[in-house]
Amino acid sequence: MPSAKVLFVCLGNICRSPLAEAAFREAAAHAGLDVEADSAGTANYHVGEPPDPRSVAEARVHGIDITSYRGRQLTSADFHEFDFILGMDRSNMANIARVDPGDGKAKVAMLLDLVPGQEGREVADPWYGEDDGFRATWHEVDAGARALVAALLDEHG
Repeated sequence: MPSAKVLFVCLGNICRSPLAEAAFREAAAHAGLDVEADSAGTANYHVGEPPDPRSVAEARVHGIDITSYRGRQLTSADFHEFDFILGMDRSNMANIARVDPGDGKAKVAMLLDLVPGQEGREVADPWYGEDDGFRATWHEVDAGARALVAALLDEHG
């Protein structure tokens, strides 16, 4: 049984949340943690679509293949299925709250709230920028992923 089931959430589920999912899977694997991870968007813009090619390229830089990932939309059932639902920014958090049925088990937080000294910071949306924005996004989501893995290790260790 996995030690944690984690869902990463952004707006469209093609830029930030797939990178966060990939970073978390990688960090958890390196730590020997058995986890499940997924990602979703609060909007239905990209349901069934692969991640943005710039996200795919950034993940590839880190030796991770995310070409099989497909966009999906956050559902109320996710609050019962996952232990953690982690949003990328305050707008995502407001959208997540609108979907929250109120009786789920998921702990909901902004991803960077897990990183000491980064509480309240948003993961910048790289969608409208250049490739360097995806590099910056990777560093932010990787920091969040590593902080979550450290917290899980403390909790289970």
